[in-house]
Amino acid sequence: MTEQAKCRLLLDSCVWGGAAEALAGLGWDVLWVPASGPDPGDDAVLAWAARESRVLVTLDKDFGELVHNRGHKHAGIVRIQGFAAREQAGQIAYAVQGHVDELQGGALLVVTPQRLRVRLGNAG
Repeated sequence: MTEQAKCRLLLDSCVWGGAAEALAGLGWDVLWVPASGPDPGDDAVLAWAARESRVLVTLDKDFGELVHNRGHKHAGIVRIQGFAAREQAGQIAYAVQGHVDELQGGALLVVTPQRLRVRLGNAG
């Protein structure tokens, strides 16, 4: 099984839609929140990702608050920041492929052009 097959992704509405298309074109199992209609809000997006065992990919730091301070369930979170829209798919793939086990264990990854930080946690 490839690393890609191990992680299903849910891209938040703040992530460029082209990233979802690019990742899907590479064989990733990926959904983009706006493709299902209006953004239902952070709580509902996080619950959706947890329910379907999808790693949530976002630019929004509020998900860390929901997970670490409020104890919301999740299946791993990748927060990307500081990348141009067209760079997002490559950065998402790079981060997820290198940290599948941590994400499945409930990690929060923060990916910037300068570094990748892993905050281990419980998926809940």
